[in-house]
Amino acid sequence: MAYFSPDYSPKKGGGQRKLGIPTVLDRVAQQVVKHHLEKVVEPKFHSSSYGYRPKRNAHQALEQANSNTYNHDFAIDLDIKGFFDNIDHELLMKAVAHYCQEKWVLMYVERWLKAGIMQQDGKQLATLTGTPQGGVISPLLANIFLHVVFDNWMAKHHPEKPFERYADDIVVHCKTEKQALYMLRQIQKRMQTCKLKLHPEKTKIVNVRGFSEKKYPKGYDFLGFTIRPSSYKHPNKSEVKTIPSLFVSRKSKSSILAKFRELQIHKKRKTLEEVAKDLNPMIRGIINYYHKFRKSDMREIWWQLNIRLLKWVKWEKGLYKKASVTYLRTRYKENPRLFAHWSLVCP
Repeated sequence: MAYFSPDYSPKKGGGQRKLGIPTVLDRVAQQVVKHHLEKVVEPKFHSSSYGYRPKRNAHQALEQANSNTYNHDFAIDLDIKGFFDNIDHELLMKAVAHYCQEKWVLMYVERWLKAGIMQQDGKQLATLTGTPQGGVISPLLANIFLHVVFDNWMAKHHPEKPFERYADDIVVHCKTEKQALYMLRQIQKRMQTCKLKLHPEKTKIVNVRGFSEKKYPKGYDFLGFTIRPSSYKHPNKSEVKTIPSLFVSRKSKSSILAKFRELQIHKKRKTLEEVAKDLNPMIRGIINYYHKFRKSDMREIWWQLNIRLLKWVKWEKGLYKKASVTYLRTRYKENPRLFAHWSLVCP
């Protein structure tokens, strides 16, 4: 029993994350164990855990984070260094055994953790720590581990401190700078006890109000959005209030634009309808996720996409810029829903 040679996916903070791809038989077996184990642990999971759980999603986590940020001046943006690669197998097995005593489940989980990875040259690479991402059961095992390491620990020792966790993305909220500094020290100790480390550069205290002697960052990124202060003036009053708001993060915008560049739309030798058919699933996915909170932030993204469509017209039709604009606007008038984003930003 082994995982196929790993692929790699980019990490949000740079670098690459190893993805272990399980065999077909292992995927089926993992699905069976996941279904059984999920029924046992799901009712016990913390209400502030949102990642990879039934009927829970990133939008709920973002709404809760924004609400908690509104009521707390400070936040701790936690980054666990190499979390998925550094989960201790012995501690993870203890966590699983705490909630599920069936021997067959424990046997399979332990075998998958220690299965190793079959490399392209036929050699087997041992896995001494971590859960191989790409496995069906890996997100559930990670949730079980962090429920014990963090969620349950917070509920027992710091129940007054709200937090949101989506997989290994965690934000903790505090009323004061003193509380934030204390909580960060406590969390660091807890992680060390559980053989994990906080990333010293990426973990940070954030002051969302800006009222303190020491200068802290005023915003933090969470699940593709930035939560930071925003000035708000009541229409019938002269006072200006500063409240935390959700904005599409710069990293998310850069990532989307990079994806548009990778697609090389202008080189597609297809009809405009075929180009739309290729792009619309991705466009709708972006709209469904990012337009939930900040539709206006995405106008520049759709404007950039329209520029790339203009470039396609120039290449495919052999037209100059002005004629390309006229062509695309004519097609828009004929079918304003041809591209999913045209109802938001016309060409």
